[in-house]
Amino acid sequence: MTYDRLVCANCAAPVNQGRCPVCRANRERLQQEGPFAGLNPMALIALLVVLVAALALVAQTT
Repeated sequence: MTYDRLVCANCAAPVNQGRCPVCRANRERLQQEGPFAGLNPMALIALLVVLVAALALVAQTT
């Protein structure tokens, strides 16, 4: 999940604005998690299946 859609329970403002210490801490945590942290497990499995299929196709053609 991206932090631009989250609403803080502490100050009721969007987390990406960082109005309170809770917002700022959560924004920093979400930014440090990496690019694949927001993907759900099914999307990661689908990505893995596509990569394995591409690898199999490349191995078959060589």
